[in-house]
Amino acid sequence: MLFIIRWFITDMSAEKIISQEVNDLPPLTPEKSEEVSSSGRVDINILLNRARKVKEKETLTNLVFVGLTLSLIFVIGLILSF
Repeated sequence: MLFIIRWFITDMSAEKIISQEVNDLPPLTPEKSEEVSSSGRVDINILLNRARKVKEKETLTNLVFVGLTLSLIFVIGLILSF
């Protein structure tokens, strides 16, 4: 029992938890992005690709939601038919 209490106190200390959270934070200074060229302009193709990726992700999310909804309706229909 004493071993468990000692382990809990040493492994669950707030210092460890805080230090792990700090390491997971992004840096405060933004790094040079590939979107901005040396002249300070933004490449439109990179922005369009990012917009396409977001759109694809939203479409996939919507398809999963519709599939789950239809599956739920089908299962409820099967249950009610008996």
